[in-house]
Amino acid sequence: MGDGRAPNKTQPTDRPVDDFVAAVEPARRREEAERIVALLTDATGEQPVMWGPSIIGWGTYTYHYASGRSGEWMKVGFSPRKAQLTFYGLQDSEEQAELLESLGTHTTGVGCLYVKRLKQVSEETLAELARLGIARGDYTA
Repeated sequence: MGDGRAPNKTQPTDRPVDDFVAAVEPARRREEAERIVALLTDATGEQPVMWGPSIIGWGTYTYHYASGRSGEWMKVGFSPRKAQLTFYGLQDSEEQAELLESLGTHTTGVGCLYVKRLKQVSEETLAELARLGIARGDYTA
């Protein structure tokens, strides 16, 4: 790390993604999660990995900050939260920002994209956002 700070709390784990998805409730959210895992795995060409207890990630990149802090994070991520589907790494480039206009009903927050129901968005656009996210390089600021 170099700056004395603790590493990210959210790290890759050995927990099988299928086990996590099988336990998602309610059933509708579990079915959406199954579809999204298949869609993002196909779009990224990467195998999914659990990051912490509730995030599924594809690919990794290294980040470096001027403070000396550095670490690894997933290039593309997804968590089937009860209130909404949460995506990571799908809005970090100018090209992705332009694509969001054609995604469908969603909201964004710092680093996250939120969708209430999978059927409210274009799966084709979601896949393209993931392809762009997986293509990112390392990050230095």
